[in-house]
Amino acid sequence: MGKEPRSETTTQAWISIMRAQQRLLRAIESDLKKAGLPPLGWYDVLWELARAEEGKLRPFEIEERTLLAQYNLSRLLDRLEREQLVSRETFAEDGRGRWVVITAAGRALRERMWTVYSKAIEVHVGSKLDEPAATALVNLLARFSA
Repeated sequence: MGKEPRSETTTQAWISIMRAQQRLLRAIESDLKKAGLPPLGWYDVLWELARAEEGKLRPFEIEERTLLAQYNLSRLLDRLEREQLVSRETFAEDGRGRWVVITAAGRALRERMWTVYSKAIEVHVGSKLDEPAATALVNLLARFSA
């Protein structure tokens, strides 16, 4: 058997983190939908591609940088390609591997999404935290990344 939680407070902290994440994601997804924009997963993939060198990554690199499982990512990449937001190119070296490359349309959509997304972050997060509280939260959550 695993160790019991240190305290009820630790368990409550976990529950609070998970509930806050779910509420915030739902609220932001709702804001994107109201604006006629695609889901947040699209933004995540387009953002990672936009900031990558030459705007391209291999599928496993996208998977590592996002929270998307491989099977979900494959379907999403197919959809993004159908919408002409990304293209797939073969590796010049061996022709077997593929790059996923963001298109100009993908960059434009990401920028439109960011306009709504950044406002949603401010409404749902920023309006509830002053600068010291936001800094404290960043520092607290950083403990889980180490």
